Amino acid sequence: MQIFEDIPTERPATELLDAIREPADLRALPSRQLAPLADELREFLLWSLGRTGGHFGAGLGVIELTLVLHYIYNTPDDALVWDVGHQSYPHKILTGRREAMQTLRQQDGLAGFPKRAESLHDAFGTGHSSTSISAALGMGLIRPETRPVAVIGDGALTAGMAYEALCHAGALPVNLMVVLNDNRMSISRNIGAMSNYLSRLWAHPIYTGARRTSMRLLSRFPRLMRFFQRTETQVKGMMVPNTLFEELGFKYIGPVDGHNIKLMLSILGHLRRDEGPHLFHVVTRKGAGYRPAEDDPIRFHAIAKTVPKQRRQPREPARRYQDVFGDWLCARAECDERIHAITPAMTEGSGLVGYRERFPERFHDVAIAEQHALTLAAGMACGGARPVVAIYSTFLQRAYDQLIHDIALQDLSVLLALDRAGLVGEDGPTHNGAFDLSYLRCIPNIAVATPSSAAELERLLDVCLDWPHPAAVRYPRGAVDPDLENAEAEPDQPAEVGRARCVHRGSENWALLGFGTLLHAGLPAVRALGGSAYDMRFVAPLDARLIERLGRSGAPLVTLEENTLAGGAGSAVVEHLGARGFSNPVLRLGIPERFIDHASQGGMRAACGLDAPSIERAIGEWLVRCGS
Repeated sequence: MQIFEDIPTERPATELLDAIREPADLRALPSRQLAPLADELREFLLWSLGRTGGHFGAGLGVIELTLVLHYIYNTPDDALVWDVGHQSYPHKILTGRREAMQTLRQQDGLAGFPKRAESLHDAFGTGHSSTSISAALGMGLIRPETRPVAVIGDGALTAGMAYEALCHAGALPVNLMVVLNDNRMSISRNIGAMSNYLSRLWAHPIYTGARRTSMRLLSRFPRLMRFFQRTETQVKGMMVPNTLFEELGFKYIGPVDGHNIKLMLSILGHLRRDEGPHLFHVVTRKGAGYRPAEDDPIRFHAIAKTVPKQRRQPREPARRYQDVFGDWLCARAECDERIHAITPAMTEGSGLVGYRERFPERFHDVAIAEQHALTLAAGMACGGARPVVAIYSTFLQRAYDQLIHDIALQDLSVLLALDRAGLVGEDGPTHNGAFDLSYLRCIPNIAVATPSSAAELERLLDVCLDWPHPAAVRYPRGAVDPDLENAEAEPDQPAEVGRARCVHRGSENWALLGFGTLLHAGLPAVRALGGSAYDMRFVAPLDARLIERLGRSGAPLVTLEENTLAGGAGSAVVEHLGARGFSNPVLRLGIPERFIDHASQGGMRAACGLDAPSIERAIGEWLVRCGS
């Protein structure tokens, strides 16, 4: 494997790679050319990501595995399903999208995850974790003549859904291959001559044939059959990491060096012809081939675009909303020992690194287990703690039943800190927090706060933590804009659950009701068109007194939110007015009722008509139609 210290700045020469238009071209190569092809693919991926940015370490770690899978399996007839999809960039390059990699995660360009509409080789769209085994099993059941493959990482295997799929698949006569891509360093000691030898042995046709023959003969003697199975499992258990997968009904092979092309070709070549469900355990290095990423895989999980060193200008790192949350939580935990922080594998992304270091006994990273995270919080609340669950808005969708049944129904004091609310940018529709206002405000007992700034985020977190009921505070991805923080009007208005604040006192001819940070994009329209503006602060409960006062005035109202229009904050205002007999004209501005494709955050907002010029234009035209 060629090792790189720097990201190439010039497009590398890739003679072998340039000849690969689709996996069929790859399969036409002699196997000895796969190693030099891996070097070319790694260098091209480094150069490409240096120009576009993107998820970095995972793709570098699976280059050899990707080549071998496409070489052995008849893709796309044999479906190849990449769990989460962070590691799918080499797959994209080998499946006809090499030159389009320059558009990765850009508007109208390639998606950052597998996407069915993008290629026949993207068998299943992903972005959230732990779905690959279920999807590949479904494909295998419908098309039993094929050999579907699910590639799942050790992180994604922490989620319960993966085990549900394993339990189901292990009981079926389906030719499913699950590739466990294990890039945890703690298991590297198991890679060695004995492990590789055993993997070859258990995959070899002589062993598998003898095993089938033995099983057929022993099927007439149930006691001997059970003894043979127990003995085989126990012998393997003495020499491999665990026997869980064997107990679930899978033939387990591994662990195997996931960068050893020759070894993987030998094993998978045998296994593809074997019947039944298999689990092939490979150990890889995240960021393999790029020294800085190997040394610091967390930092290099994803990168922004790179520029030549001589052009870099030092600058103060911008404070992000997750940093505001993390600092607030540390300050509150210093004064309140009842506070416990819970996160489903989002420590860095949620701004909890500092909290973890200062309060390790009150920090709980439950891995990719959103359902467990919420019920764990419910149990803590029953025990007298004040749990705070830091979770991305889009990932809370995976724990909706637990939120309703385990928290809200029992009216437990659990605080949800919803990061990445609204439009998130390059990660696109799988990560947009576009639905939380709609699916949260319909739940009884819960308060749903929409802070409009960093200062408001701290205020509303305080209020919701002290509220003796469930609460959710949602805030966007990205950096805090200091200009907006300094421009806050009347910031001293005390925060209270279900109470709005006025941020611009103009005429009462019309009013803007803003929910969240998008409020600031609407203020230029308010100033230009002579209205008043309110920071609503809460979607649930709404400020009933304010809305009824505005309802009595009959003035046109504009609601502004970074959430889908279907069932969102604007819908809540319309419902409240209608229930009390008011008929104010209402213009609802928000995310259209469709999935919004990847682009920059600004590009997404402009595409949805949620940038300041579009908002002002829409309001102005609407007011003319209203006669105001």
